[in-house]
Amino acid sequence: MGSRKHNNAIKLKEAKKQQYSAVLRNCPTSPRKMRLVVDMIRGVEVNRALDILKFSSKEASRKVEKLLLSAVANWQAKNEGVRLEESNLYVTEVFVDGGRMLKRIQPAPQGRAHRIRKRSNHVTIRLASNNVVQE
Repeated sequence: MGSRKHNNAIKLKEAKKQQYSAVLRNCPTSPRKMRLVVDMIRGVEVNRALDILKFSSKEASRKVEKLLLSAVANWQAKNEGVRLEESNLYVTEVFVDGGRMLKRIQPAPQGRAHRIRKRSNHVTIRLASNNVVQE
């Protein structure tokens, strides 16, 4: 590996240490329904996002809440000794991708069949800290 690629690899590795994320794969909800929930917490501070998800009536919000708690736990694993309240953690990036689709058949009139697509999705949450160093 050349020195330029090596230096870029080191920079990427250091940048990855500052990213805190969690991924939920093959969640059996349609991506469209999940995006409605995820759009509510994008760019919001973590404690406020947890409150929004807790009091939301949508079923997908329970899964996103659990995922957000997992991302916070990943942050705590990388930052031992730092309090969550002082870190100013917020949700930087949340996105939903389509997962695998189960294809089923529904009987229809006159011997026909309709295809039913049972959709799933993948959700990714990334957190960042808004720490301002005071001297």
